[in-house]
Amino acid sequence: MTGRASFTWPPAPIGTARLVLRASEARDRAAFVELFASPEVRAHLGGPHPRDELERSVPEVPGRRPGLFVVERDGAMIGTVTLEQRDPERPGRRRPDGGSTELGYMFLPEAWGAGYAAEACSAALDWFAAALPGEPVVLCTRIANAPSVRLALKLGFTEVTRFEEFGAEQWFGARNPVAPHQR
Repeated sequence: MTGRASFTWPPAPIGTARLVLRASEARDRAAFVELFASPEVRAHLGGPHPRDELERSVPEVPGRRPGLFVVERDGAMIGTVTLEQRDPERPGRRRPDGGSTELGYMFLPEAWGAGYAAEACSAALDWFAAALPGEPVVLCTRIANAPSVRLALKLGFTEVTRFEEFGAEQWFGARNPVAPHQR
């Protein structure tokens, strides 16, 4: 996160119409392994990691860090949403110092196409706007990942620039701060 303001992590679970955003728990380990081993999930994220390597390296409680929400549906993890500090050395900037919070998300393939990513990301962005008022959020995705670009636009991100990174053209957008009640 930005470090410009403080907040309690993890926050209380965030409920939406169909989902719960919460901190990671030990019961989520298998879903984390599946997310990182899935060729479909990792198609635009550098490719899958070997499952046997993940089984050895993923901690008992994976993803336990500020800014990472587990997305749960009917008691099971279906994905993650992150709001984390973007590496200032990477291309794409909102501020001259490069310090920005970046929205990221990954969902298991069986959760695709039902609007869960939009619902979860919207809830996380509302939480962020309340926790760190006035802080903008950025998002970067491959141009080739058309569903991700559509989601960015639906969430209110506006294209700032495009650039080449990780061997592919990237779409970089920013979302100005919006108070939760303004949506």
